[in-house]
Amino acid sequence: MKTTIQQILTAGVLLTLTGAPLLSQAQAQVETVGTVKTVTGEAWVISSGQRVKAQAGTSVFLGSQLKTAKASSLGVTFKDNTLMSFGPDTELTVEEYLFAPAKGQYKLGARMDKGSLNYLSGVIAKLKPEAVTVKTPTGTIGVRGTQFLVTVQAPATAN
Repeated sequence: MKTTIQQILTAGVLLTLTGAPLLSQAQAQVETVGTVKTVTGEAWVISSGQRVKAQAGTSVFLGSQLKTAKASSLGVTFKDNTLMSFGPDTELTVEEYLFAPAKGQYKLGARMDKGSLNYLSGVIAKLKPEAVTVKTPTGTIGVRGTQFLVTVQAPATAN
């Protein structure tokens, strides 16, 4: 009987130990990296498969896809004070975000599939410009200044 209790306790400790890193990863995935500041018309933040209508105060997470409808716009402020303003019919995904000044760790990576973006650098681009990239279907923008505007045309469809 003593062996059975010991085996159960050992299994419980192993589950706890192996579960700890999973909890840390899960917590990292739900950490807010930015916040919606302005919305005109209709826009959405899609995170972990859940589509939420964007409004001032809506959280943006690592992996979130930001979408605007036609005749709509969206403004997002990230934790490092990076500002992104999205024009009509835009889709952008936050693929990477790391802002840990105490450790000197910085990264902001996004993928823009279509639409328009006005980008204004925050702390990450000012301290480590090479840590910021925006991928488009035809290339990658490396941030070396403080502001840029990009427009990505949706691919033409065959008739």
